[in-house]
This record gives sequence, C-alpha cells and structure tokens, in this order.
Amino acid sequence: MANIIGSPSRYIQGKGELANIAVYAANLRRKRIFALVSKSGKSRVENILLESVKKTGSTVTFEIFNGECSANEIKRVYNSLKASDSDVIAGIGGGKILDTAKSVAEDAGIPILIAPTIASTDAPCSALAVVYTDDGVFERYRFLNQNPNIVLVDTGIVAAAPVRLLISGMGDALATYFEARSCLQKDAGNCVGGKTTLTAQAIARLCYDTLIRDGKKAATALEKGGCTKAVENIIEANTYLSGIGFESGGLAAAHAVHNGLTALRETHAFYHGEKVAFGTIVHLVLENAPACELEEVLKFCTDVGLPITLADLNVKDPSEAALREVAEKTAVPDETIHNMPFTVTPETVYDAILGADAIGTRWKASLCK
Repeated sequence: MANIIGSPSRYIQGKGELANIAVYAANLRRKRIFALVSKSGKSRVENILLESVKKTGSTVTFEIFNGECSANEIKRVYNSLKASDSDVIAGIGGGKILDTAKSVAEDAGIPILIAPTIASTDAPCSALAVVYTDDGVFERYRFLNQNPNIVLVDTGIVAAAPVRLLISGMGDALATYFEARSCLQKDAGNCVGGKTTLTAQAIARLCYDTLIRDGKKAATALEKGGCTKAVENIIEANTYLSGIGFESGGLAAAHAVHNGLTALRETHAFYHGEKVAFGTIVHLVLENAPACELEEVLKFCTDVGLPITLADLNVKDPSEAALREVAEKTAVPDETIHNMPFTVTPETVYDAILGADAIGTRWKASLCK
C-alpha cells in the first residue's frame, strides 16, 4: 500500500475573504454558484454573496439545508442542484452542511468550494463525509474521490460565532495526534486509501501542540469578541491541521467512541467535537497512556470547557445495558477503533469508558479541593 496524503487544492484563510467567493469560483472557470446554507446562515451571508457575484458577472442560487447529513438529504439537495443548472457548489456553514455539499458535488461531478462559518470540526478540508440517519444516529463514513477544490475560511465570520463552536472544534482536533499515532503504530491505512506519511504525522503533532499552546488563550479572547493571533492559530488548527492530520494520519478509537455515543439520545444535544473529546480520553485509557499525557489532556479540556465525563455529556447514571450498547456500536467490525495497535473488543471498550469516566470524575473532584 502506498503512502498517500490528501489535501484541498487551495486553503485560504483571512478576515473578509468570503466577499471574494465569486472570484475564487471564477478561478475554477465557474459562474453559476449553488450555495447550500442553513436558514440562519443565509441571513448572515446572503448580502456578502450577492455583492460578490456582481463583481464577476456570476449568479448564485441559495438552497436551505434541512439539518442532517443523511442519504435522503443528499439526494434532495442533489435534485435541487440539477434543477438549478449550477456549475459549482458552495457549502457554507457547519460540518453537516459541508459534508452534504461534498457528497452532492461528487454525485454531480462538479467542483466544490467550502466556506465554513464555524471552526467546530475538521470537516472542511477532507474527502470524507459522515452520514447519519434522518434522526441523527451515525450510519457510515462516505469516502469521496477527492478533497475540496477550495477551502475558504473567513476568520471574521468564524470568530463571530459562539465560542462553544470553536471549543468543540478543539475537541475534534484534540484526537488528531493520538489517532494518527495509533495508526502509525498499527501500520494501519488512513482515510485516503494509503498509509500515513511523515508530513501527516508532523501536521498531526503540530495540531496538538497548537491546541495546548493557544487553545485557552483563544477561548478567552473570543469571550470578549477578540480575533487575536491565538484565535487565528486555533482556527487553522481546527480546520486545516486537524483536517489533513486526521485524513492522512488515520482515525482510531476517539472517533469510534463518538459514533458509539450517538446511540444515546442524551448526547444528541452535544456537538461532534465535544463527544470526540471524551472519546479521546477513552482512547488514552484503552492504550494505557502515561499519566502525564492523560493529565495534560484533562487539564486542556478543563481549561477550555470540553467534556471529560459522561455526566458532562448529560449521560447521568447510565445503565450497564446503555453503555454496553455504546461499546458494541463503537467496536463493530468495520469501525476505526480497530486501527488501535492491539485487539479491541466491546468488553475492553466498555471497561475503558468506565475508566475514562472515573478518571474524569476524580480529576474534576480534585479541582474543587
């Protein structure tokens, strides 16, 4: 198996850059933009896009996202795209909008421009879509043939989003280094059909180091609405470093635990990255990581406000049956948890969930003394 790294053709990050979206589409020799947005997102970006297309003689058609990246939604948006006669799709919003847009672009065989309005996941740069049921339960990963043509990050818009979204992105990015490390140890495949590279491992490590160095500073600055250099760095870490790092480094236990947790309805109110953060602690417990490493992760999560216990995810006094269902879903045969460098079973996952919850609970109790 070859060593392969995947990335978008262009990654563009800067304040006010969404105003240039039609220019970047024109660079792809495309003029008819199909913009997939949420209802609230449209109210925030509509005027920006309308002004942008005027500069290039382009057009834009807006389509409102229904809220879930499901097979039915992908089909619905695809049909709307075809009816609009657009020649490029722009996914503008959060992770599920972006994954839906990427899937539709591949089905339609047209270029895609990704413009995240939040930095809550590492979805923008990847050739991967996470597909859920219409009710929000994880269904499968969809591996796409190519990464987005352009990823356009307007830091002014991203920094104006609720702080919790950036923090969730840090939770998603937190897993990147540990999962890539496990895949390297296992000699497992990555998400682009190959083995990891030196570049991917270095990017994954840089992602983690950036979170530890700048995460708390960024969250604190955004509480007052400041887009500082630390905020810029965390946006890049959440979006690009984590996106390239997870896809080309590979996924392992942390994301599989996230997928298992979706079986619990109590967790549906929490963002992807918030569940991945707890999954990262389970990952470290599974591999019996050194105490100093686990404590660094616990401190980081506590400092920025990420979940470290089941109760933090509103899973209070769960039954053994409920947690065993999570463990079973986490360890199904085709899950990424089997990229860990040792045998994993539903039983070992169940024990690791209990262990992670106990460690997180004790850590929180120690802070109150």
